[in-house]
Amino acid sequence: MSRFKRGGKVDSLAGFRTEKEEPAILCGLLMAARKSGHLNLCGRGLTEVPQNVYRLNVDMPEKANQNLTFSASDRWWEQTDLTKLLLASNRLMALSDDIKLLPALVTLDLHDNQLSGLPSALGELEQLQQLRLSQNQLSVLPVVLCSLRNLRSLTLQKNLLESLPEELGQLDNLTDLELSSNHLKSLPSSLGRLTYLQKLDLSHNLLTSLPDSVAQLTSLKLLDCRNNQLTCVPANLSEMVNLEQLFLRHNKLRSLPKIPAPNLKELYVGNNQIEQLEVEQLASLAFISLLELRDNKIKALPDQITLLSTLTRLDLTNNDLSTLPASLSLLPNLKMLLLDGNPLRGIRRDLLTKGTNELLKYLRGRIKEEPGKVEECTTSMTLPSQAWVNLHNVKMLKTLEYSAKQAESIPDELFNAAEGKIVSTVNFSKNQLTSLPVRLVAFQSSVTELNLGFNRLTCCAPEICELSQLTHLDLRNNQLSDLPCELGSLSKLHSVILNYNRFKCFPDVLYQIVSLEVVLLGNNQVGGVDPGRLIRLVNLSTLDLSNNDLLNVPPELGLCTTLRCLTLEGNPFRVPRAAIMAKGTDAVMEYLRGRIPS
Repeated sequence: MSRFKRGGKVDSLAGFRTEKEEPAILCGLLMAARKSGHLNLCGRGLTEVPQNVYRLNVDMPEKANQNLTFSASDRWWEQTDLTKLLLASNRLMALSDDIKLLPALVTLDLHDNQLSGLPSALGELEQLQQLRLSQNQLSVLPVVLCSLRNLRSLTLQKNLLESLPEELGQLDNLTDLELSSNHLKSLPSSLGRLTYLQKLDLSHNLLTSLPDSVAQLTSLKLLDCRNNQLTCVPANLSEMVNLEQLFLRHNKLRSLPKIPAPNLKELYVGNNQIEQLEVEQLASLAFISLLELRDNKIKALPDQITLLSTLTRLDLTNNDLSTLPASLSLLPNLKMLLLDGNPLRGIRRDLLTKGTNELLKYLRGRIKEEPGKVEECTTSMTLPSQAWVNLHNVKMLKTLEYSAKQAESIPDELFNAAEGKIVSTVNFSKNQLTSLPVRLVAFQSSVTELNLGFNRLTCCAPEICELSQLTHLDLRNNQLSDLPCELGSLSKLHSVILNYNRFKCFPDVLYQIVSLEVVLLGNNQVGGVDPGRLIRLVNLSTLDLSNNDLLNVPPELGLCTTLRCLTLEGNPFRVPRAAIMAKGTDAVMEYLRGRIPS
């Protein structure tokens, strides 16, 4: 008789079958997640999210069913809800509706998976602020996502999106929207309702135009439209008052965009089909610092290139330039000029290899225009002291400039030439001035920018307060240790640059100027700052206190919620640690807030 009982039905293949098991997540990971509120499951080869992850805050842990005494650190009923779930770099093809069992999620990272759709339950995560969906296979953005009103950051690059829902405009708290490397051919007009948006990446799509509503994004600082099929950009982009960087490389533009945005500093229009630079277009870029025009078809530069008086970097690589205007050498701030790949004639090849300074020096030697004449001068001769007066800058650019002369005083001839004219910008930097030029007061109703950097000022005269329209004051690289209290009357002052001086404390008067947005105090000897008074500067977004003598950083500084850029490197304090500092301003501010005594 056989040893095996034959009474029941036997599965002859039972020993070869393995039951489908749920992916195992280490018990220690789940316990740590209950304590920290963070769970990192990146790069684990998951094809689905384990149920015990969704039910982390719903089910009791197995230990709770046992008759055990819990220590303070193991009391599961006192643990925190899951706020951060990282599932990047797995093989997820779908997400369960059970995601709604994690209603406290603030960050959900699903990038680098194989998702082709999203569950409707995702719309129930009302606390969600950061959603990362890049590098998936999404062809449609579910409308339900647009109900996540607390969402701050949405990343969707490298998907298969061909369009966006009109409901996108409901995400009115969004500050960062990444849509690069999709198949977008158009954008919804509701995009303009995202008025808190600061960064918009539309690069590597199939866009042929931008909706006019884009101009309503008045908080936007960076707009990236590289590698599309744009033939023009809306003229009303000039309404984007905070736009600083605009990327238009690899499109089909035939002319330089006319964008007089007041804060535009960097414009990238390389790899287009631009053949000519119009004076009107140049005039609109009044405050541009970097202009990239490489890989176009530009044949000549107009003499009015001097309109770009703030330009520091000009890239003209691989164009069709055969000559350069001598006026190029009159750009006062130009530090980098790139010309490789142009059929230039009349300029020796070895001169081009010597760098920007030598080339500009050569071009200055070619200037043959007659020296400027001082108006109302009765003599037929031009005095030597008048030869350098640039009447073009005074009349057209409203700029009074006498820079890099190493002079101990500003000649009267310069003020005489500008007498009776409107002057908005004054640049007397890189001289040997020891006091504020008295005759500056004559332009008190028009001067908005004053640059006295790189001089020998030991004090700032109270008369500066008479420049009532001043918005920008540059006093870097002087010998200042204090500022006059009269400076507090400058109600329109937005930025103050005081780097490389001798300040031992944060200037008291700056606490009184509510309009301030930028304060640069790096490389001084500042030993402390009063966060209680600093928090009253409700417009302050940039504060540089690097390379000073700060022994500690007051935690209350974290309450200055308007700060977007806080620089503290090079000080002798021990905390925050370098690892936290390296994460940027947001991490430092969060750390400081966490140290405020409750």
